[in-house]
Amino acid sequence: MVLSPPDSLAAAIAQAQEATRCALTDGKNRLQVEVLLPDVKPMALAHDYLPLFSDLGADLKVFFADAGAAALARREWDNPLFSVRGVSELLTPIAPSDRAVVIVAATPVEVTAIEQMCLTAGDRPFILLNPKLQDVAVVGIGYAGRQLRERFLNTLEVCYYLRPLAEAIILWRCYPQPWQIWQYGSGEPTCLAEFDQRPSGEAIERALAPETGRSGEGFFSRLGRFLRALQN
Repeated sequence: MVLSPPDSLAAAIAQAQEATRCALTDGKNRLQVEVLLPDVKPMALAHDYLPLFSDLGADLKVFFADAGAAALARREWDNPLFSVRGVSELLTPIAPSDRAVVIVAATPVEVTAIEQMCLTAGDRPFILLNPKLQDVAVVGIGYAGRQLRERFLNTLEVCYYLRPLAEAIILWRCYPQPWQIWQYGSGEPTCLAEFDQRPSGEAIERALAPETGRSGEGFFSRLGRFLRALQN
């Protein structure tokens, strides 16, 4: 069934869950899920996404970037059955009993530890939820760190991606569908472009050139209305 882009945050999360199911069914166990909307907090996103693995019970392992964030999540989530820890909190992060691993909002600081965890997990589902691994320069880990990040990220299937671009336009991918650019307007959303692989900035710019040059309602008002609609 061909899907259309989401019209709410709840719809986006439901699509992300279904995209994850489809990818896992197809044997793709290293996954990345990104819902990149303003004001969407990682903890709240994880709370709504994680029921996908409710059948695993205590055999699900969830990691945050640090122990403080993990402790806050345990408190906010009323001490869930599954384990919630910081990436560097446990001497042996991945246990034999763990049947799936989800890492929330990972940063470049943890990339070495996360890659090792991924190797330890083997064929078990290993999912990065809204990682922040692009900002390597911010923490100054240098060229070797960038190589590590890029090598590791290249092993992951981005099964769900949602990000606003310009003029009420989004970049969207919902596995197994291709990457697409959609524009929201007064009627039904319109698909502007489709890509077999994640498009480069140049490819996106070329696809948007006819749209961003149009006159009429301003960019910020249209983008703002789109974001409000997505988050209602």
